[in-house]
Amino acid sequence: MVQASSQADTGHKAAKPLSLLVAAVGVVYGDIGTSPLYTLKEVFSGSYGVPVNHDGVLGILALIFWSLIWVVSFKYMAFILRADNQGEGGTMALTALARRASAPYPRLRMLMVACGLVGAALFYGDSMITPAISVLSAVEGMGLAFEGIDHWVVPIAVVVLVALFLIQKHGTARIGILFGPVMVTWFLVLAALGVHGIMQSPEVLKALNPAWAVRFFIVHPGIGVAVLGAVVLALTGAEALYADMGHFGRKPIARAWFALVLPALVLNYFGQGAMLLQNPEAARNPFYLLAPTWALLPLVGLATLATVIASQAVISGAFSLTRQAIQLGYIPRMQIQHTSSHEQGQIYIPAVNWALMVGVVLLVLGFESSGALASAYGVAVTGTMLMTTLLMSSVMLLLWKWPPVLAVPVLIGCLLVDGLFFAANVPKIVQGGAFPVLAGIVLFVLMTTWKRGRQILVERIDEGSLPLPLFISSISVQPPHRVEGTAIFLTARPDAVPHALLHNLLHNQVLHSQVVLLTVVSEDRPRVPPQEQFEVESYGEGFFRVLLHFGFMDEPDVPAALKLCHLEALDFSPMRTTYFLSRETVIASRLEGMSRWRGALFAFLLKNANGNLRFFNLPLNRVIELGTQVEI
Repeated sequence: MVQASSQADTGHKAAKPLSLLVAAVGVVYGDIGTSPLYTLKEVFSGSYGVPVNHDGVLGILALIFWSLIWVVSFKYMAFILRADNQGEGGTMALTALARRASAPYPRLRMLMVACGLVGAALFYGDSMITPAISVLSAVEGMGLAFEGIDHWVVPIAVVVLVALFLIQKHGTARIGILFGPVMVTWFLVLAALGVHGIMQSPEVLKALNPAWAVRFFIVHPGIGVAVLGAVVLALTGAEALYADMGHFGRKPIARAWFALVLPALVLNYFGQGAMLLQNPEAARNPFYLLAPTWALLPLVGLATLATVIASQAVISGAFSLTRQAIQLGYIPRMQIQHTSSHEQGQIYIPAVNWALMVGVVLLVLGFESSGALASAYGVAVTGTMLMTTLLMSSVMLLLWKWPPVLAVPVLIGCLLVDGLFFAANVPKIVQGGAFPVLAGIVLFVLMTTWKRGRQILVERIDEGSLPLPLFISSISVQPPHRVEGTAIFLTARPDAVPHALLHNLLHNQVLHSQVVLLTVVSEDRPRVPPQEQFEVESYGEGFFRVLLHFGFMDEPDVPAALKLCHLEALDFSPMRTTYFLSRETVIASRLEGMSRWRGALFAFLLKNANGNLRFFNLPLNRVIELGTQVEI
């Protein structure tokens, strides 16, 4: 079963390996690639009490190096990237896999879904902090080049970030072609700066020995675990490796990591460490002080470009995650705009974009520096990593059916490391890290409320529903007036009579010659082939049941899917087809199933959610909506 990950690469064979590798560097590695801007600066800022001396520097460098090796090279490259859902990766794709794997165990299934929702909620918190800290850390380099410009850092960062969010609606297809070359240049510059620093103090290479990391914990038992809260900054963006797998495949992502990204990062971190060995005062900004004076301004410009690209990748990831969650039924339907006629994955979701922009701007204005933001960074990242490992455990043991003697040691090792990183970041919650946690809690409540509310809504509607066979038999005994054309009634329950059909028959006293009960089914796989999308069953008397299957990455275009139906008995001609929708108005009550405040919250979400008309791309002039009130 592990070989299933090869599906992620088959769709990319036509592309040239080099161009695919460059593109992967531009999209996947922006976040982790800009971590050298602030990681060592935060470690030696003084708040952790790490001495800027020989043993302290070598110990920290060993921790960073072996964290990159264990978490990224081992955990993600060797295992997580193999858990593709028909080529797609990311929190929701892994949740769908874990949900499928744990289907025979209802309680475990609920636990896996909860882990997936927590990971998704924390990812949104990370999506706000990443642009803020990355752009701030890049612009702060201007303070080293120009005296007295420090008070302009925050306004400039806000302008750059607002401009970034404003261009989202135009898509990134045109400027996206520059992402790869710019990031390749960035990593080459990182490597060059690192080599320059290492040449000044080659003894820093001793940090490749893990013994220095062990010694650091022995010598500094009080701050050993706490400092992992800063070391983890070197791993930010590791989730992007998995989330963007559907765009490039596993092999290009792995090749880019081992051939360029990992060597460049290690060289730069060790170069900064070498400089600190010679000049401990450089700890105030070791990245920029590593560069020659003449290269400072060009480096600030390149760093700003790199951080904008990193931010763009995170924002795009939030859009993709939202669409997956909508399709899987965890987030209310929103307006989704496609920004490219060639790439299905390039989308724009206005509500998510503006919410992220407000959150990012508030973070920049509230924290005012990358150092202050670093105190909030890491909680969301490590929480998401921990949830990924928990989800992966059910996939390895239940879906892949790995022998426990092989899977359990790997999982324990990953959980131990993830647990240590998460524990080191827990104190940050009271130091400013409450923001991503609160954002995650709010989003988790919204997602669970929406999912549970939809289930209760369907149950309430079903309570008064009429069985379809009984209705059809009554129609055959007392047939109403039939008119030409096809009436399509969207319903969540294909075996019951939709309320819209009953209301239409009650008020208009007619039925169309063809009546289709249409149910849209969201699958736990990313895409459903066209030949598998359509299921039809005839009930007689002109009644048909149709099931349309869509994956969580598919565009749920109902009219386009119905064109695939070639049955002579059904006519879906646009001018002969009318869609009947039921719009429910929810009233929060004291009925069992959901607390009153959550019922009110669900009613608000339902009222503001995108309706079936737009979400399923139905023709505006062929839709009739009929309303009903439901108490939950």
